Amino acid sequence: MKRSNTILALLAVFAIVVGLFAACSAAPAKITLAQGKPEIDAALKAYAEEWSKTSKVPMTIKSVGGSSGTDLGTQLKADLAAGDMPDIFAINGLEDYKEWSALALDLSDEPWVKNTSVAFKYEGKVYGFPVAVEGWGMAYNADLLAKAGIDPKTLVDYAGYKAAFEKLDKMKAELGVKSVVSMAAAVDMGWVTAHHNFNSLLSNGLPYGDLSVVNDLLAGKVDQKRLSEYADWVELLFKYADKTVLTTGNYDSQVGAFATGKAVFLHQGNWTDPNMAQANATFKMAFAPHGSMAQATDGIFAAAPSFYVVNKNSKNVKAAKKFLADLVFTEAGNKYMVEGAGMIPAYSNIKIGPTGQLSKSVQEWSAAGKIYSWNQYYFTGDFRDKTLAPIYNQFATGSIDKAKFVELMTKAFEGLKK
Repeated sequence: MKRSNTILALLAVFAIVVGLFAACSAAPAKITLAQGKPEIDAALKAYAEEWSKTSKVPMTIKSVGGSSGTDLGTQLKADLAAGDMPDIFAINGLEDYKEWSALALDLSDEPWVKNTSVAFKYEGKVYGFPVAVEGWGMAYNADLLAKAGIDPKTLVDYAGYKAAFEKLDKMKAELGVKSVVSMAAAVDMGWVTAHHNFNSLLSNGLPYGDLSVVNDLLAGKVDQKRLSEYADWVELLFKYADKTVLTTGNYDSQVGAFATGKAVFLHQGNWTDPNMAQANATFKMAFAPHGSMAQATDGIFAAAPSFYVVNKNSKNVKAAKKFLADLVFTEAGNKYMVEGAGMIPAYSNIKIGPTGQLSKSVQEWSAAGKIYSWNQYYFTGDFRDKTLAPIYNQFATGSIDKAKFVELMTKAFEGLKK
């Protein structure tokens, strides 16, 4: 009996030691989220800090893009090489998914899936949590247009914009503006030109989801009439933009010019609402359609712009899933998305609406069914950023003319033919 008691005592001590060792060696859950929207960085970090307190899971936010000098895709490749991939990261669409599909966790059974119609799916499975619904057209200062006697309803085609830009340009001193348009076309701002503006060529005036132009271009077939009209639009924007902002400006300088009333139009989307609030921009603003065609188009571009993907190799998948679910199903998560980040929620259960004027404008266009697709992400990131962005930049700086722009764009698309 004495020996048995000794053995039992030793086993008990051993169990305690093993338990203590396991407790000490087990790494506590913590997650990192990498995303490419610098304009929501402050709001997201504030929410993540509060979420960490309630969930007891430390969280780090890495925001890449804007004025950071790099893009999220490049940063993620560096993280992968360093063995430091985030637990949650953002993708923009199909081409991004294809690049990172080996790391994407199947989220089909997550509770938020039934509450959204715009989750990223591939072959019937859900891999992406839609961050928000976003949209863009040409943001305009309604007060300045009224002062100039210009009706925003005339801004539906190239001719309407040309007449408005010419009139506004002559009234710059009277209106107190430095330029008619605020737009950035530096190579590292290619997401403005070779992503967002490029989409005018791809989907303006087409039924939502129509990929006819996309499929033709991917096959190397170029509609020269459509491309020529699009080139007219790009030329018009560049002509009436502040040249410093256009050629060397970053996100902050581009958005800041509009927010401070120094430009009448802004080539950005509703994601700039937080910037408008920070600048105390109280003037009336809304979106008008892009004028990239001779025919009138009555709609703006709206969709889910990006999606959070959970890294299936993460040691903290459970915590990452909880973070996403809490965005949708907690009051704090809802308020962060709508009030903090100024986003239009992509989930039907969220009843609070955005307060930002540009987000409200997107909602109004969407509610009226006057929206066009986001089709730029059917093209690879390298094609947009390394092939197209430099062409736009050359056009903006004046190193090539419109005819050369059309020629180079045509060659770029013809090069896609397989």
